[in-house]
Amino acid sequence: MPSYLRLMRPQEWVKNVIVLAGPVFALRVLEPAVAVAFIAFCLVSSASYVINDIVDREADRSHPTKRYRPIASGEVSVLSASTLAVFLLAAAVAIGYLFLPLSVLEAVFGYFLLIVAYSFALKRRPILDVIVIAIGFVLRAVAGAKAVELYVSPWLLVCTFTLCMFLGFGKRRCEVAALGNTDRALAHRPTLVRYTPELLNHLTSVSAGIAVVTFLLYTMDSSLAIRPPFTKEYLVYTLPLVVYALFRYAMLIESGKFSGPTQIMLTDRGLLLTGLVWVIVVLAIIVKTYQPRNADGAGRPPAEVVHRMAAPADP
Repeated sequence: MPSYLRLMRPQEWVKNVIVLAGPVFALRVLEPAVAVAFIAFCLVSSASYVINDIVDREADRSHPTKRYRPIASGEVSVLSASTLAVFLLAAAVAIGYLFLPLSVLEAVFGYFLLIVAYSFALKRRPILDVIVIAIGFVLRAVAGAKAVELYVSPWLLVCTFTLCMFLGFGKRRCEVAALGNTDRALAHRPTLVRYTPELLNHLTSVSAGIAVVTFLLYTMDSSLAIRPPFTKEYLVYTLPLVVYALFRYAMLIESGKFSGPTQIMLTDRGLLLTGLVWVIVVLAIIVKTYQPRNADGAGRPPAEVVHRMAAPADP
């Protein structure tokens, strides 16, 4: 059983926290549908990890750490792993069908098809491989919002997409730093020979910059359609924490000591502390500026917005 559990990669479930993004900012994260959507994505992501390990079992044997994965090391057979993947996918689809809106089930199944296509073909296409992973995170975010029937800000989706591209290119940088020579990189992941350190540094810089800009656009967007029940504009004051976290991650991926973003985010004290402070600041903003919803479910706009709406038009 420990081998099967390792094969499911429960440590990677932290990536599915993005499902909670929309409900958290709408203050609806405690609704049961949110937890169900999170569980469904944990199951379907584990199914995709199993399939990926089946496809990559030969390449993983040339990697310094991935060679210890259950399939690559021979602890779990391909037949047993395939059975586990089918079971996990069936469980995710059943949960989505029984307890979630159809749009969420479509996102879950679409995510699975996307990752399967990535495992068999798209991962061999430089840059496209990271874009596909980023789209997978966007599907997670959309599913979380649709689980409680929220309208999703386009700026938030773009921010999620570019942030995940930044993390994805950072993972490639970790792999290049860890594998070192071209022969080992080619044996493990052929696309790595196309990713030079200079190119990856450029791609991470561009994607990080776009992520910061779109985060600012999201915080300053005063459209009533996407207004949560607190003054979202105050999130702009968390920008120093966001920038520090991005730059620290960019610094850590150069060391070659980490296997990927998950290990960095779960083990680096600086990033953990920054994330904790960011959560505390956001909670303080929510508590201080919370505005009860109207009967139609929309939050009241801030006083300055009300003033602009009520002001007479110029003659």
